[in-house]
Amino acid sequence: MSGRRGAEALPAFFYKMFQTFSLPQGLRIVCAPGQTDVVYLGIAVDAGTRDELPQESGMAHFTEHMSFKGTLRRSARQVITAMERVGGDLNAFTGKEETVYYCTCLSQHVPRAIDLLLDIAFQSTYPQEEMTREAEVVIDEIESYNDQPSELIYDEFESLIFPGHPLGRNILGDAETLRLFRSADMQRYAQRLYHPDRMVLYVLGNVEPERVFRLVEKNAACGDAKRRVRGLPTPRAGIANAACGDFNIVRDKGTHQAHVVVGAQAFGASDPRQLHLYFLSNMLGGPAMSSRLNLALRERNGLVYTVESNYTAYTDTGIWTVYYGCDANDRARCRRLVAHELDKLTQHPLSQRALDAARRQLKGQIGISYDNFENVAIGMAKRYLHYGKTLTKEALFERLDAITPENLLSTAQFVFAPERLLTLEYV
Repeated sequence: MSGRRGAEALPAFFYKMFQTFSLPQGLRIVCAPGQTDVVYLGIAVDAGTRDELPQESGMAHFTEHMSFKGTLRRSARQVITAMERVGGDLNAFTGKEETVYYCTCLSQHVPRAIDLLLDIAFQSTYPQEEMTREAEVVIDEIESYNDQPSELIYDEFESLIFPGHPLGRNILGDAETLRLFRSADMQRYAQRLYHPDRMVLYVLGNVEPERVFRLVEKNAACGDAKRRVRGLPTPRAGIANAACGDFNIVRDKGTHQAHVVVGAQAFGASDPRQLHLYFLSNMLGGPAMSSRLNLALRERNGLVYTVESNYTAYTDTGIWTVYYGCDANDRARCRRLVAHELDKLTQHPLSQRALDAARRQLKGQIGISYDNFENVAIGMAKRYLHYGKTLTKEALFERLDAITPENLLSTAQFVFAPERLLTLEYV
């Protein structure tokens, strides 16, 4: 509903105090304390684009949309107004490895929110008439992304990094396939993947965890979930950590500005080098105007308006990218400047002074990010969903403090090696 990327761009850093519960049918609950009367809660489902069968391209995202179109107890209108009537908010997003339904409300409306979330997770009906209409809505969403080359280029880049693999598949799917889906197809998808043991209900706010547990335990929708006829879940396809090769692809898009992505396949979330690469990516093109690429391309040379470095870690692999938009005539110069900044990180270890400055900056950014409670809550849910644990800020800072110049040099030499890099240009 809110878009494809959702909170995927933010790291999953979490509060120190939390409590967890598990219901007999497998649903896990994770609660963290909040600082205001506003509560952030939702359900994270271990079902994303990666879990679609070949003939189901776009089904994960389409199911997210259709979960708002009526349940056994509520009409579509009742679903979308249930929280709005009390000033709350309900939304969702789909990623490559999960779908998240999230809600914001005042603490007194938590029972209403939990009842609604469980209803749409376990009792959505996916009516055909609504599917036919909503398919056109999703197709409009696809076209809106097609009109944004700075977004579209990321989708194609992932398809090149993960060729023939579900991780390289566009989250939104394509118009032709979406129009062919029927209610029975979506029911089969939900029976295969929307089960309590593939879900985490999360709550961040000023509400007693035991109260949350009791509300969920007594909920009729959650009780009915264990009686849902379950299809066999398809195991996630593994992915080889193969190099992409040093090559450049140019697409003629007729755009006024050239859009460029340089990047490579990277580490999964369980790899200890994951934090090293996150650190390097933030130095290169994080949000700070003093990032190395922003200084080189924009501040010193005036070649770009936007340049950024991003790293997404999936459960068993990852993708690292640099994106910038520039005048078509400046593409070669920008590429040389990017290559120069990457080379500097691969040739010599950082000085202790430079490392300490970058670490101090990153810690400050992480601390400030805690003010975005909704994204913190979603990050907590995603980490608990995939890894069954959380990471405290203190533990994270300890890991950052343990990073050495040699760690960063070794990681940079592996990820930024020219023979591993792929460049995609829209001109």
